[in-house]
Amino acid sequence: MSSTPVQSGPPRPEHPRPQFVRPDWLTLNGEWQFELDRSDSGLERGVRDRDLLQRIVVPFAPESQLSGIENVDFLEAVWYRTTVIVPASWDGREAVLHFQAVDHDATVWVNGVEVVRHRGGFTPFSASLAGVAEPGEEAVIVVRARDTRYGVQARGKQSQPYFNADCHYTRTTGIWQTVWLEAVPTVHLLRPRITPDVAGSSFHLSVPISANKPGWKVRAVVSDDAGEVVSAEVRADLDLAPRLVLAIPADRVRLWDTTDPHLYGVRLELIDASGNIVDSAGSYAGLRSVSINGQAVLINGKHVFQRLVLDQGYWPESLMTAPSEEALVADIELSLAAGFNGARLHQKVFEERFLYHADRLGYLVWGEFGDWGASVAGTGEGNQQPTASFVTQWLEAVERDYSHPSIIGWCPLNETHQLLHDRITQLDDVTRAMFLATKAADTSRPVLDASGYSHRVPETDIWDSHNYVQDPVEFGKQMAGLADGTPYGNTGGADDRPISLAYAGQPYFCSEFGGIWWNPEAAESSSGNDNTESWGYGQRVADEEDFYDRFAGLVDVLLDNPLMFGYCYTQLTDVFQEENGIYRFDRSVKLDVARIRAVQLRPAAFESRE
Repeated sequence: MSSTPVQSGPPRPEHPRPQFVRPDWLTLNGEWQFELDRSDSGLERGVRDRDLLQRIVVPFAPESQLSGIENVDFLEAVWYRTTVIVPASWDGREAVLHFQAVDHDATVWVNGVEVVRHRGGFTPFSASLAGVAEPGEEAVIVVRARDTRYGVQARGKQSQPYFNADCHYTRTTGIWQTVWLEAVPTVHLLRPRITPDVAGSSFHLSVPISANKPGWKVRAVVSDDAGEVVSAEVRADLDLAPRLVLAIPADRVRLWDTTDPHLYGVRLELIDASGNIVDSAGSYAGLRSVSINGQAVLINGKHVFQRLVLDQGYWPESLMTAPSEEALVADIELSLAAGFNGARLHQKVFEERFLYHADRLGYLVWGEFGDWGASVAGTGEGNQQPTASFVTQWLEAVERDYSHPSIIGWCPLNETHQLLHDRITQLDDVTRAMFLATKAADTSRPVLDASGYSHRVPETDIWDSHNYVQDPVEFGKQMAGLADGTPYGNTGGADDRPISLAYAGQPYFCSEFGGIWWNPEAAESSSGNDNTESWGYGQRVADEEDFYDRFAGLVDVLLDNPLMFGYCYTQLTDVFQEENGIYRFDRSVKLDVARIRAVQLRPAAFESRE
């Protein structure tokens, strides 16, 4: 089944930032000039200042089919060029050029002037075009994106060898999310932070502004389907981020949860000293809390068992970019249909439109970073050396996604697995930096220092493990240690030396398990494990009935453990050669989803602790 509808206009035309929307904006998605620069010598050769040789469809990466390029070789550098007229109707305001994501190291020129540089392939950046391209004027936009094969770089699941293998997939280079222009006044609102306060039945808003003006105010209005609920305003001349508290009347309180994902509308206004609205933007918020009581993670004070699925966010025709808005919605709906109530968004910062749909559909999400790529080539898989750049990029992701109610936890790193040493290593430093930075940036959600293997921050809020044992009996034995305070997941290497600090009684979940390898066509053609054509964890099941038996056995182990607050099954769909999904890579039916759903939706022991 195809996830790509017929396109009558520019691809991916929807507003890319649904939690902070102004009315005047312009998508720049569509055909751009494009050129490969294999030796990264284009600037010296004058590529920036001339027309480029090819055409590409933005926002799809050049490795993808939908880009029109479909070149899966290593692309050391690529160039983009387009020309746009800044709308004359924006007169009196400035145009801001936004890039939602460019992999990995981007430099942008407009009309020959460098306007912004950015490192990191998962997070947005922008540049004001004031003084460079005014309303009514032409803007020639040129982008150079560099993407090295070697060295430490946050890549996520992008394959460093040429071929895909195991759980490593086709690379993404350059622009892979929406590019757009937005009109803003000279003094304007910046993106707010919206913090729900369930105990106080209120929202706490921090609304940054670009400059302070005497006598100006910030106003916020919260509404629901019945109209305005509450409003408040505060002086905007004393604080770079004016703060407001909006208390919801008791008869209008409606919590956000998986069964009733209620969203309040939020309207923000910047008002000048004469009472004129200078700037305004629309947003939304959900009244939802996350707390910890002993080994339990609670949603709105309740024991909600987290039946999560690992979601890699890849599509055959478009790689890390969703081919359409409908494809984003479909993945959540497919997950819900199979009995999951949320996901780990794995080794990738998903585009924000996905989070919008998770918010409105009541889908629980763990926000994560694509940190794979921290190992240094030639020094062994365990020698992971994430740099300060990882901290920077991760904080950009947390800031972007802070206000989404669907996000119930953060996890900056995945499967760090160096043995504990007598000396503190670079991995320890960066792990702790990312944990502390996350806690400083967000006090409202739990933080897992690193998923799966090495827990090196003693005060980490959450403990977890990854366990791909395929025999349910053996899996049950390994997971049983939680009851006596020695949970699975603290040793590694040939001699089983510790890779984590001692468990301190934190809430615990098995955040990766299953990965049951099943492709009926491959099973008919081959009994071996060719990791470039068909791959999964452990021994392939013999047939579909064997799959259901194994799935039920593994899930039952975790559902029956009253100390386990959730799990995460690997994975939602097949991805290229990794054929352990509930659905096929093209999202077509692979298994009896009703049977999968029935296994998961029986009551969990954790839920009986209410």
